This record gives sequence, structure tokens and C-alpha cells, in this order.
Amino acid sequence: MFLIPLLLAIPALGQPQDPALLLVQAARVQVGVTLHYDSRYARMVYPGGDVPLDRGVCTDVLIRAYRHLGIDLQRLVHEDMLAARDAYPRAWHMNGLDTNIDHRRVPNLAVFFARHGQTLSLAKDASLYRPGDLVLWCLPRGLPHIGIVSDRRTREGRPLVIHNVGYGTREEDVLFAWTLTGHFRYFPERSGL
Repeated sequence: MFLIPLLLAIPALGQPQDPALLLVQAARVQVGVTLHYDSRYARMVYPGGDVPLDRGVCTDVLIRAYRHLGIDLQRLVHEDMLAARDAYPRAWHMNGLDTNIDHRRVPNLAVFFARHGQTLSLAKDASLYRPGDLVLWCLPRGLPHIGIVSDRRTREGRPLVIHNVGYGTREEDVLFAWTLTGHFRYFPERSGL
């Protein structure tokens, strides 16, 4: 069910393969497929684990999109946490690392992208946000959230964002809807792109 939309997201032979646009396309194919927000803890294989495709949280949008590019955030975040445990928050009262959930926590992804990606401006200037950029917010009641900047824009020029804030994966005009807390660009060399 998910394989066909992902194959449609792959550009035709001979077209340039811009990793940012591939990331956006891989996130976009989740719209209408991932229909539910489900934050329950789930056991999964490692590496390459995932929750059922019809559900997930905001981080799963990124995890699935990057995995389409050959980048396994589950493995990369776990390896980075092993190497630099003190850089990561210890807010979940856990004694050790957990490959089932660590990569699905927004604060952990924020640390990972800050350590390995490019940290960018949080200014409310739409021209600073490029397709494939990652944006983090603090939602009302202090909840962290993350999404991928789209290549589509509003009439006013604001980029849309692909995210799952509670109703499944959507592409919406929410870039400046909440308090921005992070803005990153992450395309590692080892992705092979």
C-alpha cells in the first residue's frame, strides 16, 4: 500500500535528484495514508523499525521520509545517543536507551539535528525556509512538535509544512502558527544522494 506512492515519488530517470525535494515528496505521500495520531509506545525491529503506516506521530513523518532516502534515523539517533549520551535529554525516567522510542521523541531529534545538521534562523521570514527544512515548535501546553517544510507555498508566499499534529499526516499552512523552537537542514553525505 505504501510502496506504490513511494515509487511515484521517485523522479524519472535523467531528472536531478535534489534530496530536499525527494524528502518533501516522501513526506507528502504519507498524506491520506497515515490517518491517525497514535503516540502509544510500540515495540519495533531495529534497525528499520516502524509503527503501522496508518498511524504515527509527528516524528514518524520525518522518520519515514528520511528512510525513503536511505537514511535510518532510528539507527543514527541510537548510535549518536550511545556516543554522546550526555548531549541528550533524560526527561523520560529511563535507565538506558530504547531503540523503540528514542528516535520518535522531538527533543532527541532536535539534539541530533543540531549536532549533525545545519542550524538555521528562527526568524519569521518565509524566504528563509526552504523545501526539506525541518521546523520545530512548542505547541500550546508546552508540547514539542516537528514537521518538514514543503515546496508548496501559500498565496502570501509562506511555505506549507508536512506534519502530523493529531489528525494524520497533512500539508498545511502552519509554519508560523506556533512558537518556533528549531530550524534545521539535514542531508548527510552518506545518504548516497
